[in-house]
Amino acid sequence: MSDESTQVAQVSTEAAPALVEEIPPSCTVYVRNLSEDVKLDVLKTSLDTIFSTYGTILSIVAHKNIRMRGQAFVVFDSIDAAQSAIDDVQGFPLFDKPMVLQFAKKKSDATLKREAGEDSEEFQSHKKARLEAKERRNAEDEAKRKAAPPTVPKPKAQNAPRTKPTPSTNPDTTLPPHHILFLQNLPPSDETTNRLEVLTALFGRFPGFKEVRMVPGRKGLAFVEYETDQQAAVAKEGNNGVVLEDREVVVSFGKKT
Repeated sequence: MSDESTQVAQVSTEAAPALVEEIPPSCTVYVRNLSEDVKLDVLKTSLDTIFSTYGTILSIVAHKNIRMRGQAFVVFDSIDAAQSAIDDVQGFPLFDKPMVLQFAKKKSDATLKREAGEDSEEFQSHKKARLEAKERRNAEDEAKRKAAPPTVPKPKAQNAPRTKPTPSTNPDTTLPPHHILFLQNLPPSDETTNRLEVLTALFGRFPGFKEVRMVPGRKGLAFVEYETDQQAAVAKEGNNGVVLEDREVVVSFGKKT
């Protein structure tokens, strides 16, 4: 599966219900309202973490171009898995933005390849049409870029004083402090309420605590939100290495948007 921005049904919020196009169930979930500031690999990993519990994921497609920013496609191996994901994850906040989910309008490359076979005429025709459409869009974008007035670069300051970089005090080597913490490796529990109570007791001890949110369908993952980045950093350090039921909880910063 590749760029499928043209495959999504565009539903107008002003249209009468009778005019809304019915999208049949499929194996592909279209996800929108995603943060555009998150790195692509981080976004895909986060989506895989959330959606993989609902079934086998064949592919996750997301791009940083203008047409696909803030969107992604998650391709499952069955319609039931895609339906369950839509039902459970609809509106779940990822990087401070609630995800909006629906079925994709057309089959993905991965689904068609799996159903018809890579050498089938149906798959090859589908792939050829998609690549031709992509080439046309790239040509249009390039023409617009050339037609746009050139930007004048700002003059560089001469002999600008060099400042010594400030050593990083962030214990997380991959992400800067963020007011939302991401918890992994939580012990399983039969009751969601029990997990919330335990985590609230642990993280509610620190100033600025707001709430704990469990990841739908994943007992081992959760988000903890504080009012400020600094308060979250204090709570992260305070719970560093905490063990619950013989499992060391991994506490890291969420992605700053």
